[in-house]
Amino acid sequence: MAGEQGLAVVTTVRAGGSMQVSVVNAGVVTHPLTGEEVVGYLAVGGTVELRRLRRRPRATVVLRVGGAWAAVEGRVTLLGPDDTGGLDPAALPALLREVFVSTGATHDDWPALDRTMAEDRRCAVLVHAERVYGSGGSAPIAFVTLDRGTSAPAVPGSSRRSPQPAVRTVADTR
Repeated sequence: MAGEQGLAVVTTVRAGGSMQVSVVNAGVVTHPLTGEEVVGYLAVGGTVELRRLRRRPRATVVLRVGGAWAAVEGRVTLLGPDDTGGLDPAALPALLREVFVSTGATHDDWPALDRTMAEDRRCAVLVHAERVYGSGGSAPIAFVTLDRGTSAPAVPGSSRRSPQPAVRTVADTR
């Protein structure tokens, strides 16, 4: 299952109403301000995508695990150097690491990764699950979630445990 984790399709709405689609690395994380599970991915600062999300803060993310997939639609919270949203700026590097690790990614030099993320003005894009739907074979919907058990190593620079992929069935909200 670890090889399945990470790639997702994100859809946002352009000013004219047409859809913009991107492929990103995404995972499920705990929102640092609300405590709810959200889908998170990282965006480079100064991009058209971030400007679009500031104007219209909604997105749909489609995740796939094996033959099951889930679409998560909802409002977006942006947390980065240009979008603090009430987050203590000192907590940003740990949040960016947590989102990075939630996608299944690893890194050999965390300080170098922190520097790169700061130089790129990386922003955590957190999509709130207001509507979830999809297909999961015999289950109505499969959704990638986290097992925050103590067997997982800690995310460097954070008090949180490293996310472990799992599949859980959630109610269809179509």
